[in-house]
Amino acid sequence: MMDCILKEKMKTTIIMMIFCLVLTNASSNRITEKKDEDPKPKPWPEQFHSVLVINNTKKNELQVTDLWYDWPNGRNLNLIQKQLVLFDVGILRPNWLEGATYLGQQHMDGFLCNVWQKVDFLWYYEDVVTRRPVYWLFYTGRAVHVITFEEGAVLEDSQWQAPVYCFNKKEEKEEQQQIDGYPHQFLRDIMPLVFT
Repeated sequence: MMDCILKEKMKTTIIMMIFCLVLTNASSNRITEKKDEDPKPKPWPEQFHSVLVINNTKKNELQVTDLWYDWPNGRNLNLIQKQLVLFDVGILRPNWLEGATYLGQQHMDGFLCNVWQKVDFLWYYEDVVTRRPVYWLFYTGRAVHVITFEEGAVLEDSQWQAPVYCFNKKEEKEEQQQIDGYPHQFLRDIMPLVFT
């Protein structure tokens, strides 16, 4: 009698396992089926803050940048660590990627991403799951890795204007002339392998 009950339970368990495998297979097929239409990049939120690591491969430069994007107020600010750089490009519309060509999916910085190309100028990577920007690559070789992305974050109005001393080129040149040579020479003498 006990043997008969065990056989019946085993039979039920096997049927349930087969049923689960069939369901798993059916659901996985739905995920991998080709869609009739390529995905579209998510428009940028109207306001966000992002920390970026920018690798300019042609100049061998690495920068950390705070990007503050504020479409409603017509402002876009790139705070590059220890630098003031003016970009004469204006502000991108939130849907600036409209019309980009979908290239497929690729892993980037640990994320599975949808990838688009915008007029041979830029390759844009967006996380498949969260749809947040992950990476973009410019035709110049400049690679931007998105470290954080805070949708809705807004920079205070008082922080949008750089201090006046940032624009005083005469003081900057005099200070640079006083500094040139000394720290570089000092470092060469102390650490020759770093600067050779």
